[in-house]
Amino acid sequence: MNSRTLVLRQLKKNVQNYSLYVFALIFSVALYFSFVTLQFDPSMDEAEGTLKGAAAIRAASVLLIGIVTVFLFYANMIFIKRRGKEIGLYQLVGMTKNMVFRNITFENSLLYFSSLGMGIFIGFSSSKLILMILFKVTGVEGISRLQFSSEAFLQTLIVFTGIFLFISFVNYVFIKRQSILSLFRVRSLTEERVKKIRWWEMLIGILGILLILAGYYVSSQLFSSDIGSLNELSLKMVFILACVIVGTYFFFKGSVTFLFNLLRKSKGGYLTVTDVVSLSSIMFKMKSNALLLTVVTTVSALSLGFLSLSYISYYSAEKTAELLVPDDFALYHEDQAEEFIEKLSKEAITFAERRVPVWQVRVDMSSIVEHDMKEVMLEFEDTTLAVVSDESIADIDVKDSEVIFSGFSDMMETLISFKSSGTVTMLGEAGNLSLEFQGFRDEKIVPVYYTGGGLPTVIVDEKVFRSLEPEMKELYIGINITDAKDVAAAHDVFKRLEQPEDDIPSESQLEVLQSQKQNMGFLMFIVGFLGLTFLVTSGCILYFKQMDEGETERGSYTILRKLGFTERDLVKGIRIKQLFSFGIPLMIGLSHSYFAVKSGWFFFGSELWAPLFIVMGVYTVLYSLFGILSVRYYKNVIREAL
Repeated sequence: MNSRTLVLRQLKKNVQNYSLYVFALIFSVALYFSFVTLQFDPSMDEAEGTLKGAAAIRAASVLLIGIVTVFLFYANMIFIKRRGKEIGLYQLVGMTKNMVFRNITFENSLLYFSSLGMGIFIGFSSSKLILMILFKVTGVEGISRLQFSSEAFLQTLIVFTGIFLFISFVNYVFIKRQSILSLFRVRSLTEERVKKIRWWEMLIGILGILLILAGYYVSSQLFSSDIGSLNELSLKMVFILACVIVGTYFFFKGSVTFLFNLLRKSKGGYLTVTDVVSLSSIMFKMKSNALLLTVVTTVSALSLGFLSLSYISYYSAEKTAELLVPDDFALYHEDQAEEFIEKLSKEAITFAERRVPVWQVRVDMSSIVEHDMKEVMLEFEDTTLAVVSDESIADIDVKDSEVIFSGFSDMMETLISFKSSGTVTMLGEAGNLSLEFQGFRDEKIVPVYYTGGGLPTVIVDEKVFRSLEPEMKELYIGINITDAKDVAAAHDVFKRLEQPEDDIPSESQLEVLQSQKQNMGFLMFIVGFLGLTFLVTSGCILYFKQMDEGETERGSYTILRKLGFTERDLVKGIRIKQLFSFGIPLMIGLSHSYFAVKSGWFFFGSELWAPLFIVMGVYTVLYSLFGILSVRYYKNVIREAL
């Protein structure tokens, strides 16, 4: 038998074990090739807005390379250690280490480059679909074409060939360093179980839980109390990150073992076969894989957090546009407004006009502010705010001794805490005027252009309004189209208006909405695909670990079957084991991302729960598929145990 025949036989023997590895490799190559194809696609020019399409795709491609490299490296180490005895046998029958390395490399190259070719083909076939998805989520009107990019092909080939050479070098170092004896013991050494639980492990377990809870508590209070300076805020964020990461590591290193040990002791020594197969194995396996599980959990939480925040921005795009521009069209120049009104009339488009005099007045509202972020927010003893008269608003009447705030953004409301009552003083050269604060209204009256990025609009009585000494007097003209079907036609008319070059341009709510969807949709597209890649690769890594554990425990299943336990008895324990093996990292990742998103979601949009639950729900369903595959693999191991 020559070396080539031996390699082909071994490849055929291991093809079932490599199936998910091949799938993940093909998926990663296909996604990378599709991304690079987008980078060189001329139609990407249509997707360029505030975010530059090609630059964002290029950055995502680099991150994708990092994710795939780590995955392939880790998967390769699992497989090469599983084949330790096989490599040792080759050397026992007279093969040199260089010959063994050549055989392993030849086998890997067949598997790797065939997967690379399939991935490129699938990536080419799906590139049009991916571009269509991008156009859909960004709202860009464009034509996607299926075209093969030689630049993308060459770049993909160079990148993944480089990854293969790196993996081959790792295999070479591994084979060279191992003696024949160590090759036969490599799996038993890496999967050594610690039967006795030490007191310091229990202490680490308790500390891990306390650190995670401390991180969650500080995160929940990050913007709900006196925030202090920007440096203090940064230190709190570092503290949260350190507590959560270290606490997660300690949790897997000691907390799982500690909690399951308490559960086992509560049974008084009467353990069923289900307990033996599930709990006893998890107690020690999670401790040995603590670093891996910490990395998987942390990066999962980051992926979920970024995806949730980008989807919150995308989901809230319509409400955000309404907050930025409260009317269909916002015009700041009377002559331009008259021109626009005249053209709408010619097009027979019915509309409603709203004219609001807006005065910029210096206001002292320090007496009603409880706390704010110092060094970031304004000095509230002398802040310029937009002031309007109650006569400009149809459904409100303010007394001459009162003042009402309206249109405060969620972000500002979180950063600045107001008292329910107090005094607001209008500052002027002739004298100050103090008015009683009467609370807030949700209605947005004027665009964000007048409110300094989200500060409230001040509503006062008409007499008070006329008596003020503003720093600037302006007139805001809002146009609302009566029939929603005519908004697009009115927008076409609006785009034909000549905008001033040296002054603030008029705004269209539809245009702001499209810009929000384009930018946030593009970001969500990139984060979503990167998150999906990490989900697949991390799920595969956990699956490979379960495969390895299954092979290690095959002898135990044989003994249990000989003792009379049925396949159904063992599978029940396996289901519980997989529920914990995949469920614990998933639940901790979901918990981390929830508290991270909850602490600062208001910076990204106005809707929290629906986007958050959608993202977490989809992630959980996809992640659970790897647990189901692991159960199926264990069923085969148990079935073959006798």
